[in-house]
Amino acid sequence: MNSTDRPAPPHPLFSLKNQVALVTGASRGLGFEMARALANHGAQVWLGGRDLDALQAAAECIQEHCRVHGGSVHPLPVDLTDPGLSSAALETLLKQSGRLDILINNAGQRRREPLEQLPSAALRELLETNLIAAWHLCREAARPMRAQGSGCIINITSIAGPIARAGDAAYTTSKGALDAMTRALAAELGPDGIRVNAIAPGFFSTEANANMVSDPQIQSWLDKRTSLGRWGQPHEVAGAAVFLASGAATYITGQTLTIDGGFLSHF
Repeated sequence: MNSTDRPAPPHPLFSLKNQVALVTGASRGLGFEMARALANHGAQVWLGGRDLDALQAAAECIQEHCRVHGGSVHPLPVDLTDPGLSSAALETLLKQSGRLDILINNAGQRRREPLEQLPSAALRELLETNLIAAWHLCREAARPMRAQGSGCIINITSIAGPIARAGDAAYTTSKGALDAMTRALAAELGPDGIRVNAIAPGFFSTEANANMVSDPQIQSWLDKRTSLGRWGQPHEVAGAAVFLASGAATYITGQTLTIDGGFLSHF
């Protein structure tokens, strides 16, 4: 066998080297873990959020470990509910990085209140964060991705999209809409080489869920309700984000990957 007949070396299936990513809501919880995983697989990752101090602390924490893999991390302070500021932040990213390959819309808020106690103004505020901000970023990110002929968008929805519980209608509405938006944009942007998928987490032990995690009744219920009998840990979402963003998922679009420890698989 001569040199031209030798097989090519194995392709690094999950490598994100030379990829530029923006992860919103990245200073803590699921966003932080996804950002860290992308950087540890070689991506240049921008951390989007409102709190500059928290973003800088997160960036320093991630940067300590990702250099060996060729990754890097940068804070990007922005109020995502302000379209002008959101567009300006993305422009800053593009000027410094030259491209955008991966967008993860993770930022969101939750208000657990029954219908009669939740005013319409509160619903609009929640939709601005959970849905409209993601819509705007998808639209803005699509422009450079179209020019490149490729891109990956991942929306973080929830198992509260396809199912519901009493007293949580606003959040369920926003996540159900985000799930539908994922399918719609996959259909629209696919011809441009842009893949759009979603990750739907179940019950995760995050700072936002601290009160629920410490409640023994909820713990007992979750032990019985999930196949794995426990809360998910934030880092257990990270692998799904790397997979969907990587070369291992180039023919996957319009899908929602549920990560819930088996919550939806049985009753």
